[in-house]
Amino acid sequence: MQAAYPLTFAALLFCVGVYGVLSRRHAVLVLMSVELMLAAVTVNLVTFGAMVGDALYTGQVFALFVMAVGAAEVGIGLAIVLLIYRNRASVNIDDADLMKY
Repeated sequence: MQAAYPLTFAALLFCVGVYGVLSRRHAVLVLMSVELMLAAVTVNLVTFGAMVGDALYTGQVFALFVMAVGAAEVGIGLAIVLLIYRNRASVNIDDADLMKY
């Protein structure tokens, strides 16, 4: 398997996710960008697992753990976004200073 194509795709996907996190002010879009970055990590893990040819499928197992962490992140993140929306009627990231008090 030639690893250049999946690794390039994962790098571009990760860069799009970083751009989304740094440039967006809407909290749901920031969470979606974090999910893009986690998807890029998953592609990397599967690619390196296939390159090594490990019989234990360690890349795929770690990819499953990344998906589980992503699901937990979405659940907790959306709960926080809903609480911010309930208190401020906006999901703007700049309004997240509410949690300081």
